[in-house]
Amino acid sequence: MSVTRTASVRRTNDHFEPETGLDPQAQRRLRGHIEQIDYTAYASNREVIGQVLGHADAAKFQKLAVAAALARAQWAAEALALTQTPQPLNADQTDKLARLRMTYEELAEAYEGLRRMVERGYLNFPA
Repeated sequence: MSVTRTASVRRTNDHFEPETGLDPQAQRRLRGHIEQIDYTAYASNREVIGQVLGHADAAKFQKLAVAAALARAQWAAEALALTQTPQPLNADQTDKLARLRMTYEELAEAYEGLRRMVERGYLNFPA
């Protein structure tokens, strides 16, 4: 099983691997069931995400990208401002910095999630 590490989430690629004890016909049947399950998940995602989000377009992605860039810049600017004097950060300063980082990371993850939704066909993106 392979593991992909993103900024904050660990994802595994756990694809079908037939048991060695199954005969080829049973393996094909099992693979068919798994494909049916995968398609059901795809259709469910497409329907629900389409209802909730509608469609995506370049303008929506740009607004999200700008929001993430601003959040990243605010986080970095705060870190630079807090480290201009050679003093350890207090708890309030650390908490503020952590909140700014979390804001950036959440927006970046939302972007990645929406991008995956378009790639997988869950979210319509007009050509």
